[in-house]
Amino acid sequence: RLEVQDFLRANLDPAPADRRSRSWMGFDADFSRRLARRGWVGVTLPRAYGGAEMDAFCRFVLVEELLCAGAPVAAHWIADRQSGPLILKYGTEAQRRHHLPRICAAQSFFCIGMSEPGAGSDLASVGSRATRTAAGWRLNGRKLWTTHAHQAHCMIALVRTSGQAGDRHVGLSQLIVDLSLPGVQIRPVRDLAGDSHFNEVLFDDVLLGEDALIGREGQGWEQVTAELAYERSGPERIYSGIVLLEHWIDVLRRRGDGSHAEAIGRFATELAALRQLSISVTARLARGESPVVEAALVKDLGTTFEQSIPATLEAALGDPAEPVDGELLRALAYLSQVAPTFSLRGGTREILRGMVARGLGLR
Repeated sequence: RLEVQDFLRANLDPAPADRRSRSWMGFDADFSRRLARRGWVGVTLPRAYGGAEMDAFCRFVLVEELLCAGAPVAAHWIADRQSGPLILKYGTEAQRRHHLPRICAAQSFFCIGMSEPGAGSDLASVGSRATRTAAGWRLNGRKLWTTHAHQAHCMIALVRTSGQAGDRHVGLSQLIVDLSLPGVQIRPVRDLAGDSHFNEVLFDDVLLGEDALIGREGQGWEQVTAELAYERSGPERIYSGIVLLEHWIDVLRRRGDGSHAEAIGRFATELAALRQLSISVTARLARGESPVVEAALVKDLGTTFEQSIPATLEAALGDPAEPVDGELLRALAYLSQVAPTFSLRGGTREILRGMVARGLGLR
């Protein structure tokens, strides 16, 4: 942890809280490459593929420190967190040799091709389709809410390779798509904060080689649920508002204002419990398990916590007698605009609660 903190002091320029609050969406390829040169991209991947071969708890500490500092992590984020581990677990040796060293060097950035118009969090109803050709696959369809697709090199797409959308889990596969190929069109989707990190990606007769398939054909549902356990359970699902919260505490401390101690105490105790839950799921992932239900629970609870931070501050700062801090208000304005997405990304709250209910035998 101290090594990471030293690195961030040396490699992160001072920035106001409203800019640091964009950590999740802060795309800075140069920073990601500096992190990679230190050995901290693909930290859990084997050294044989360019990784640091550290355990999941080392990555947990690294992610905590990056998010708490407000570091721009979006460039390497998805490949480091889930695309790399997915390829390591299910990919061919050729896929590992090609993609993993590039991920670990922050030379190859990935995006997630799951959600679609009309499907949303109901991934089993995706309609994008890949059909076999003599040389591999022909891909048609579209994906939506594809974060940083316009700056990524590759997408891991969940598509239907057999059957119909009504077949649900049967006939789904995952393909690695080179986003520079002919037939790929990327359209930006602007959010409430004015940013354009979301995208719609269209595939029009995109030709892929046979080696684009990850794992076995039809194994996509098993693979994507394992991938989502990585996406839903880590510190990423707890710390989205931590820069705002810490800046508020700093402002109150400088003023000697103890009037919000009760609210801060609630945040601290809830964060401690959530962090322990997340560490417990990390332990199961480290043992090679796939804690799908537990990860869904952490994501739901973590999202609720993250959304409560701007909501609580809006109420606190709505008092006309409250002194105004411009940096705090700008950070709050940004988090208030993007907080509704917290319960959408990585699976909507309603879908996750259904998964937890099924896991508990309640439905």
